[in-house]
Amino acid sequence: MSTALAPVVSRNPADPSDVVVETAAPGAFAAADAVERARTAQPGWLLDGAAARSAALGAIADAVEAAADELAALAVREVGKPVTEARAEVARTAAIWRYYAQTPHDPTGAVHEPAAGPGLLLSRRRPHGVAGLITPWNFPFAIPTWKAAPALAAGNVVVLKPAPEATGCALRLAEIVQQALPAGVFTVLPGGATEGDAVVSSADVISFTGSTAVGRAVARTATDRGVPVQAEMGGLNAAIVLPDADMDTAAAHIAAAVAGYAGQKCTATSRVIAVGAALAPLREALAAHLRALPVGAPTDPATVCGPLINERARNRVVEARRGLPALVGTPAPVPSDGWYAAPALLEHVPADHPLLREETFGPIAVLLPADDLDRAVRMTNSVPYGLVTSVHTASLDTALHGLDRLDTGMIRVNAPSTGVDFHLPFGGTKASSHGPREQGRAALDFYTSTRTYTLAPAHP
Repeated sequence: MSTALAPVVSRNPADPSDVVVETAAPGAFAAADAVERARTAQPGWLLDGAAARSAALGAIADAVEAAADELAALAVREVGKPVTEARAEVARTAAIWRYYAQTPHDPTGAVHEPAAGPGLLLSRRRPHGVAGLITPWNFPFAIPTWKAAPALAAGNVVVLKPAPEATGCALRLAEIVQQALPAGVFTVLPGGATEGDAVVSSADVISFTGSTAVGRAVARTATDRGVPVQAEMGGLNAAIVLPDADMDTAAAHIAAAVAGYAGQKCTATSRVIAVGAALAPLREALAAHLRALPVGAPTDPATVCGPLINERARNRVVEARRGLPALVGTPAPVPSDGWYAAPALLEHVPADHPLLREETFGPIAVLLPADDLDRAVRMTNSVPYGLVTSVHTASLDTALHGLDRLDTGMIRVNAPSTGVDFHLPFGGTKASSHGPREQGRAALDFYTSTRTYTLAPAHP
């Protein structure tokens, strides 16, 4: 007796009655078959040559730019991203495709002289084959792009399994991408864990972004299979504020990093560590900025904090702050129809509280005092995660004194913890990341493997 698969459904977080996509889930066998069909397309894509791959990725960048308004509106509707931020994501998506469009012409190896005798030694980087990509809903265009573009540029083919909540965005992106590529080179598989597991169990290289628990399972499966894997997971990021910082600027940066897109970013700030005399002025400035931060419908260009992705996410934020004294926070902002939660800044949170150990993924942060920078660094490093830390100070010497002792993959000085420079490596330490870095030239290394060739004369 067969069991019918539940359909994939995505809803508008600002209006849950609005169903954006409802489609059938293909199931495990169909997902594995999609990987096999992609595998047959890979040799042709590689043999088409660097010029063809470069032109295709450039054409995708142009098409994304041409559809920018439509794509931004879709992100607003399907994942609740405030429209100003959605437009910025689409622009970044086009820029990423254009960045990697240049890379097929880069050198892929080196020539070496043998230690003795005639001949040559060569090293050359070659694609793995099928890149299986598992992506979240919070950056529905940018994250699939910063995984797929380098994979394709290097000569791999792609099978993308997006989060169910971003199915519509993934399918529309696929339509744009597939117009520029040969058949079978880019495939989207709607679905959930069943389809994701099938991709992880059959692709030749795996890139995952999502929760820590799922990321660890993905890494275990891929490692057991002996295929390359990277997993970008959670964050519990700190902002360290020194007394010499410009408090208003620091508070503005931190408020945006706490509540922008309702805190639904792995790089969002969850802990604010005020050093010494910074505590009182930072408390006042940060509370003021959070109170003034526009919360509302994501269609409004002024909105910074829109709805959370679903009811479960909203309830998790409400439950996390239950019973804790809040410097900022109201029970329910307007509008009230969607899955909204007001930004909250909490103080005097017990040391064993989940907010100080687990990622909440909402517009909520804890203000913590530290006697000095050494203590602030130890507090930052004390959690299981290590993605990004922001440090706010007017003194370069002070910043440099603490930077190397921070156990995080990224450090941003006098800038929000949020924000990604796609031409540089992205990733963290501990439970935040597993495997090689994403983005920049590091991504090209991940999606290829090095072969060493010995070329000796046919005749002595």
